[in-house]
This record gives sequence, C-alpha cells and structure tokens, in this order.
Amino acid sequence: MPIQKVDKIWMNGELVDWDDATIHVLTHTLHYGNGAFEGIRAYETDRGPAVFRLTPHIERLFRSAKILYIDVPWSVEDLVTAVKDTVRANDLPSCYIRPLVYLGYGEMGLNPIPCQVDVSVACWPWGTYLGDEGIASGVRMMVSSWQRHDPNSMPPAAKGCGHYINSQMAKVQAINSGYDEAILLSPQGHVSECSGENLFVVRDGTIVTPPVSAGALEGITQDAVRRIATDLGFGYTEGNILRSDLYTADEAFLSGTAAEVVPVRSVDDREIGDPGPVTRAIQEVFYEAVRGKRPEYAEWNEYVD
Repeated sequence: MPIQKVDKIWMNGELVDWDDATIHVLTHTLHYGNGAFEGIRAYETDRGPAVFRLTPHIERLFRSAKILYIDVPWSVEDLVTAVKDTVRANDLPSCYIRPLVYLGYGEMGLNPIPCQVDVSVACWPWGTYLGDEGIASGVRMMVSSWQRHDPNSMPPAAKGCGHYINSQMAKVQAINSGYDEAILLSPQGHVSECSGENLFVVRDGTIVTPPVSAGALEGITQDAVRRIATDLGFGYTEGNILRSDLYTADEAFLSGTAAEVVPVRSVDDREIGDPGPVTRAIQEVFYEAVRGKRPEYAEWNEYVD
C-alpha cells in the first residue's frame, strides 16, 4: 500500500518537513540491518486521535534496542511525546505510526558500537494491512518453507530491522503462491507466528497461541486479545501448536498492530470456514475499545490532545 505523504516527520528531537527527512546512503543500518522499530496505530475517537497502547509499544522499542546493543539517546517519555507531537503536527484523525531507531552515518564495519544512534517518528494515513475483505471474511494462508530464525541466531524477542528479511521471504513466497499471508514454523517444527502477526487457533471454545519459546514476538495486540478473551469468558492459553492443529481448528485468527484482528479462512488449502463466534466477539470488542467505546479498556487509548 503506497505511503501517503504528510507534512512533518520527527527526527532527533525536531519536526522536519517530509521531503527533508533524509539520511546518507552510507548510514550504517542501511548496510548491516541493525536497528529497531515499532508499528503503532492511532484511531479516530470522539476525543480526537487516540494512540493504541502507545507507552507499551515504546517500551518494547527500548527492549529491542537493548537486545541489539543500541543505547537510545532519548527516554521512553521523550518518544511518547514525540509520537503525539508528530500526529498532532500532521493533523491526522487516524494513522499508522513508525518509530525507528537506527545507526547513522559516520562509521562502517561490523562493529556497531561506535555508531551514532538516530531516532525518527513518522506517521501517515494507512488502511487495513490485509485488506477490508480480509477483516470481514478472512485471509488464505500457507505454511512457509522458510523457518522462523533460531533464537540463538537472531533474537526473535527484538523487533529488529534486519530480522524482517526472514518475514519478507515468507511473505513473498505466500503472495507469489496465491495466498494472503505466511505462517512460519520454529526450527523444532512448532507454529511460531505469521510474517508480521501473532496467530491464534480456537478449539472447543479455547484460544491457543504459540509461546515466545516457539519464536513468536511478544505481541502488544496479542496481549489485548488475551485481556478481551478473558473478560468474555473464553479459555486462553499459550502452548505449542503443530501445523496439523491449524488444519483442524474450529477457528483461527491473527493479531498485530498493523493487521489488527483478522480471521483466517484457510491454511494450506484446508478450509477453516467463515469467521466463527469467538473470532467475531474478539473483533467486535477490539474495534470498540480502540475507538474509545469501551470504558473498561480506557487505559489503552493515549490521546494526542
């Protein structure tokens, strides 16, 4: 989906014009991939734009940076303010937000320690990641031949820039094969996650999602699903899932801040069917919550003004 240009991007403490938000071609992260990012959404509400779980996203950004030996020269509070300032400066009622920590120009080589650390925050209008039809009717998925990387080769707990080559390989394979999204397995053969989303299966009214030990990123929207499911009285657990469990699930769905909550229609051409009652119930509450319609989840909404 093409990026829609807006007015300002926050870079290292300043709001700069969109066209001036540039970096040098020898920026370290461009060559070696060491950097961290977050994807965050702001939703339109009656009180103005509300950023979904902004502080937890920024806290995860800092955890990712710590894993990757990057010392961020700003505080969590600084970047929370930067996100709000950027959304406000662009006068967007709703948007996608991309904070990025990257290693800048001035050093080259595999040792990143001497590199300058830069931080930016951009936002722009962005629709549904997997399409409106995907939200409504579900997506078709395949188990990729590309594995999720081993935690002792690339730490999956970090939302690192270069890590997502793994996800891109799986995503491109799925698209070229006629599917909407890919599922990656761990080196041990357990379901890990999708190219950019956490995955859930429903059996006998209980929701099961892979643990971080299977290589899944600890999802912030995933945690919102857990809270909603518990409040609605559904069983919820973390546990290892085999690919055959995907084929025989009563329901399945994805979650992610970009994707939101998306039903799964099929996996490897095994039909799961129309989105079921558990998935629909989770979706309904989620969208009401992020739009400020559910007081019990009010802490999830960090308002710009």
